[in-house]
Order: sequence, then structure tokens, then C-alpha cells
Amino acid sequence: MAGLRSQRTIAARLIGCGETRIRFDPLRTADIADAITAADVKTLINDGVIFVLPKKGNSNARIKKNLLQKKKGRKQGKGSKKGKRSGLKKRAWITRIRSIRSELNKLQEENRIEKKTYRRMYNISKSGFFRSRNHLLVHLERIGLLKEAKAKK
Repeated sequence: MAGLRSQRTIAARLIGCGETRIRFDPLRTADIADAITAADVKTLINDGVIFVLPKKGNSNARIKKNLLQKKKGRKQGKGSKKGKRSGLKKRAWITRIRSIRSELNKLQEENRIEKKTYRRMYNISKSGFFRSRNHLLVHLERIGLLKEAKAKK
């Protein structure tokens, strides 16, 4: 099949794919060799003499296998973690401080704590004193700064 490089190049340009995916019918090499213009090559493409191999995709087999293992609890060790160890601590801090601050906001809106108490507890929580929302509530009750919630009628 020597001497068919120009036909391969033209076909690749017409179809819009790479030259390596272009294939010729081995029984019709004489017809392909006679095709000089792009119009000739296009008719051969339409006749099925020149055709394109399908694209090769990436297999998902390894991904599926690894996900199955992760579902079972494997592949979760220290060597599989990405990022610094401190990143996990920071994420825990963010979730904890957000929940504490939202609880403080809720208590202030319900008038269960005064503004002065809110500000003081906000700063104490900022220092990392409270372990959780529950710890905040227990602390407020213990020091007697938490007013009773008004019952809804």
C-alpha cells in the first residue's frame, strides 16, 4: 500500500480525525491510488472504501474496582490521604466553630442571652474553649446566663 500517503492525509482532513485512524479496503487499493483530488477521496469515503477506526477510550475497570474496594473500607490508610494532616484538623475546626456561632446567633435572636453575653461567648468560642454546641449550652446554664425559652402558644 505504498504511495497512498496523500490519500490518507486528504481523508483525515475531510473526516476530521488523525491519519492513524484512517483505513483502506485492501481489495480496492487501485481505486484509492487513482483518487487524486479531495472530491475523489470523498466519494471513496462515501462508498466505504476508505473508513475510520473507532476512537479508543479509557477503561473504567480499574476505577470501578478501586471504588468497590473503598466501599468495603479499603484504601483509606494514611498513604492514600491527599494534603496535609493539618487540613483535616482545619476542616473539623471550621465545622465546629460554625455550629457554635450559629447556636449563639439563634440564642441571641430568641433573646435567651444578652448582647454582652453573646459577645463574650463569641470571643471565648474563638479561643477554642468550647468542644461543641452542647458544651456551650451547658456552660451558659452553669454560669446562669441562659434565660428560659418562652413557650409558644
